[in-house]
Amino acid sequence: MTTAQQLVHAYETGLGLPPSSGADVPDPGARLAATLPVWALAAGSVAAVSAAANRVRVAHGLPARPVRLDADRVSAAFSSERLFRRDGSAPAFFAELSGFFPTADGWVRTHANYPHHRDRLLGALDLPAASDAARLTARFAAMKGAEIEDAAAAAGAIAARVRTEGEWADSPMGRAAAHGPVVAVDIHDAAAPWRGERGTSATVERPLTGIRVLDLTRVLAGPVATRTLALLGADVLRIDPPHLPEIDWQFSDNCQGKRSTLLDLRTDLATLEVLLDEADVLVTGYRPGALAAAGVRAGGRPGLIEASVSAWGTSGPWGGRRGFDSIVQAASGISLLEGTPDRPGALPAQALDHGSGYLLAAAVMDALLARADDGFGRDIRVSLARTASWLLAAHDRDPGHPAATPPNPACTVTHGELVTAAPASADYDDYRWPAPPYGSAQPFWVEATDHYHRP
Repeated sequence: MTTAQQLVHAYETGLGLPPSSGADVPDPGARLAATLPVWALAAGSVAAVSAAANRVRVAHGLPARPVRLDADRVSAAFSSERLFRRDGSAPAFFAELSGFFPTADGWVRTHANYPHHRDRLLGALDLPAASDAARLTARFAAMKGAEIEDAAAAAGAIAARVRTEGEWADSPMGRAAAHGPVVAVDIHDAAAPWRGERGTSATVERPLTGIRVLDLTRVLAGPVATRTLALLGADVLRIDPPHLPEIDWQFSDNCQGKRSTLLDLRTDLATLEVLLDEADVLVTGYRPGALAAAGVRAGGRPGLIEASVSAWGTSGPWGGRRGFDSIVQAASGISLLEGTPDRPGALPAQALDHGSGYLLAAAVMDALLARADDGFGRDIRVSLARTASWLLAAHDRDPGHPAATPPNPACTVTHGELVTAAPASADYDDYRWPAPPYGSAQPFWVEATDHYHRP
């Protein structure tokens, strides 16, 4: 059994599913080459989605599709930001104040791509709002990593001390992250059983036709999951807060096949409640407890599948802390494993995000199947830190690996001025439509017969 197949097996046994027939895993060459087996995470998570989609097809009396893994397509999808172009121009992946900075006792990594995270980081360090990277570097050089980490967390900013693999494994945070299955699923046993019939218009191409997915996620892992569900036919309605605009290129790269609406949960919870009443799936990327604190009460709805992705999981001392893929890599020891003696490094793709996203999409489909049998909803949880712990524990490390091959530009689709990576699945040439204009949809569901029409 390959390491990629081991991930599929870990996912399926964690959910109590019978093992699917193993996918043929091609040799990736130098694609996604790294010290850690990034290709195994990529191939395994995409194979898990394909197997789950086949279980949905078979449940609807439709033929299953062979699980085909195309090394170029999978690696391109995992490196989609490197292929994204608007009018021929590539985006800036990280803002000026995002990255590695030396400290008095090592290194720290920050994430300040969003303006509000930038403001919080500078505020935590008592620096002026106009401070540049040079001023931040000077400030960090006089501080210890733990001091920076704690100050950032207290201010709602995002920074992590770069740890060794052993330091992370021996910490309460690391032990919490490594606990439990790669995807956690619990039954909503307190809610009344669901008695709906949506999803009966399934086709081989779109087995999730008729399924309604409410998407409250940003950046990468959550959007990858909901983009995958949209590819398979679900009506995915993404909600963004009007007071916190999304980064434009990230939205265009990850909102294909979905509809986009703006809704201020601070003032219009009633609209969200109506949407939730008619949804099959709620996918969130908020920190654990954040939505409940805002007054959102998703629980208690018969049959609702609640799927969440977080940085650090729901338990342990960092259960409520903010984080992103790059930050989890830094804290967990991955950055030092992938770096040089002089500087920490990174995986060749944001693989924790992508891998977690595909695993989440697979679990949503399997939860929908379970609901069809017993009528109950499910809670599904993935975390970037749990995915990182799987990667760190996997075999097949290659410290002498070659440089990673850049993603293949042939694995892209073009719509006007936009060039984006094609779907990871070789069964699909493109998403149903490119990302719609931001906030262009009204906050209500559409009929299943309208799903194939671009918004």
